[in-house]
Amino acid sequence: MSKFQIILTGIFAAFIFLGVLLFSVGRFGGENRNVELLVWGSLPVADFNAVAIKAGLEEMGIKLRYIKQNTATFETNFIEALALGRGPDLFFLSQDSILKHKDKLAPISYKTLSERDFKNSFIEEGELYLTKDGILGVPFIIDPLVMYWNRIIFSNAGIATPPQFWSDFYDIAPRLTLKDGALNIRQSAVALGEYGNISHATELMSTLIMQAGGKLSQNQNDIIMSTLLNKFESPIVPAHAALTFYTDFTNPLKLFYSWNRSLPSSKNAFIAGDLGVYIGHASEVQEIRSKNPNLNFDIAKIPQSKGASQILTFGNMKALAIPKASSNQGAATQAALYLVGGAPLTELMSITGLPPVRRDMLATLPADPYMSIFYESAIQARGWLQPDQIQTNALFKEMIESVTAGRRTITDSVQRTELEMDTLFKNLE
Repeated sequence: MSKFQIILTGIFAAFIFLGVLLFSVGRFGGENRNVELLVWGSLPVADFNAVAIKAGLEEMGIKLRYIKQNTATFETNFIEALALGRGPDLFFLSQDSILKHKDKLAPISYKTLSERDFKNSFIEEGELYLTKDGILGVPFIIDPLVMYWNRIIFSNAGIATPPQFWSDFYDIAPRLTLKDGALNIRQSAVALGEYGNISHATELMSTLIMQAGGKLSQNQNDIIMSTLLNKFESPIVPAHAALTFYTDFTNPLKLFYSWNRSLPSSKNAFIAGDLGVYIGHASEVQEIRSKNPNLNFDIAKIPQSKGASQILTFGNMKALAIPKASSNQGAATQAALYLVGGAPLTELMSITGLPPVRRDMLATLPADPYMSIFYESAIQARGWLQPDQIQTNALFKEMIESVTAGRRTITDSVQRTELEMDTLFKNLE
């Protein structure tokens, strides 16, 4: 489409969303006048309040009292607050905690916001919150994985552009990785192969599996089960291919060997200027800039699997969810839908530097070179239903390290992970 057509499409989409929003919240009428809602989230208080002001809820008699929660203690605080009857009316629900908290949530009825309107309005990863009974959360924040690359390291090696495909690392890793006389790695091309010192290792492995054509879990007749061993029409099991590729970069016998567990964390190595490529979240750009203002880096979309039918990355998503225990579910639904209006999400973008979750707002790429990458990555962001984030991380850690330590083969490691994942899913039933 021409630039004019793209802009026009975005404008029409915005009006459609506004119409859906007004129809959805209009059914609540004036029943929510003079209501105070308690909101829990991960944003700083001043930031959330700035976003909330743009929603215009106080003009409708809905006041939001926001409390920032520590991510590390959220689960404990949430359970305790619900037990004492002091829980929030609205809270940020991450995509990796959907199943864990599903039984505590009040779904938004499809009579309020239809499944068709939801899919037309929000990026595809948001569909993780859809169930047969309704919508478990309204998408609010998306933080996709992107590729940070060190321009100096690449130019010193005579490489003009960052890799587009994961297989490109086979060729560029020997040129970017520097070793001393004792074969110790002093500069690495890419952090792949380990778990403990690689930031977002679970998300990175999940991305590789999905890019290879696999899925990590699937809903069959309302039963969630692991699908790591499913081929999904691929010639080999995608999880096998992904784990083989990932762990090969820690094999010192390979020409592209570039990482081991003795190195610092991948983020710190990149900030120090000792890592060519770092896979991190869009939200990390400000931290990287502030910790090393002299670092000459750029951002690109995450590499893809060559020949894959779909371009995708992993996205950390947070949605606005309503607990069953809330006595103000109608007002909470209205607040959630107004908080994802154009003005609030525009304010959220300016504060966080992250792309919007709405399709109409993503229709036109911004001029900012980083944000344009973030926009495209948001559209292509995906996730999967996990049994529990902490337990999932433990399973992925064991899956990876059992291979790099030589305790299991690729096949045995994936099979064991699937069995243990299924056990975790069954425990949630």
